[in-house]
Amino acid sequence: MKDKRVFWLMLLITSTISSQTKGIVVDEYDKPIPYVNIWVENENIGTTSEENGTFTIDTEDKNKNLFFSIIGFEKKTVKVAQATKVVLQSITNELDEVLIFNKKETKEIQIGIVENTIFQAFDNGPKNDIKFFPYNPKYSKTKHIKQVKISTDSKIETATLKLHFFSVDEKGFPGAELLKKDLIVNIKKGGKSTKINVSDFNLTMPKNGIFVGFEKLMIENNKLERTSVDQNTNKTTVQKLYYPFILYNYVQNPEGFTFLSGKWIRNNDDKTGRYEPAITLILSN
Repeated sequence: MKDKRVFWLMLLITSTISSQTKGIVVDEYDKPIPYVNIWVENENIGTTSEENGTFTIDTEDKNKNLFFSIIGFEKKTVKVAQATKVVLQSITNELDEVLIFNKKETKEIQIGIVENTIFQAFDNGPKNDIKFFPYNPKYSKTKHIKQVKISTDSKIETATLKLHFFSVDEKGFPGAELLKKDLIVNIKKGGKSTKINVSDFNLTMPKNGIFVGFEKLMIENNKLERTSVDQNTNKTTVQKLYYPFILYNYVQNPEGFTFLSGKWIRNNDDKTGRYEPAITLILSN
């Protein structure tokens, strides 16, 4: 019988929270920027800007820094006291040469499959998680990344998340983003594996591997609230859940990365193994 694991990362947020900062993120033309990743510097507190650029984050300490990042804009750090309106400068990228590949797609392989039982991570906090796909010489005949398959569970009709593709830097860390703009993915209700076609991006497997991951969007459209009352204290607690939940695998490799305050931190605290998102890649010729 396969070992079944249930992993709970429940962050309960009570209705008594008052230490919040509200603001809006705009570009240099005063146009709201949606889905900006926002963190309290050096703390595991974060949120995402809404489609209209507004955000609410659980801190009001005026001396703390907020870190803002999104593809296509310069990263920025501002004091909480100055976060009422945050302006991000867009990055002007020269258009890459468009390469048209003669892809017959007569052959496909799926990589990154893990055989052990998948468990569910009930994680409603700020989350950026990745999975590393090492290169194998046998991929030379199927080097194009055609699809990403990610296992999820959701209790709302349509939830959204971001997909990310990172190169590997000289230290083995996640490096540069391989896409020029955000890839927003819609996840339907229920437990399922969603396939995302990425063939139009002309991504190929780098010979030093690739990191593929997701970014959780802590926005109103992804939120589901549940109210519970403690029978002993009569205290009411509001539990905020942000969907979709991502399914995970337990793997023997102890080394992974944690995204905190706009940077990746290498961690290998658990010497026996760790959990990684249930993501697979489909390669084609």
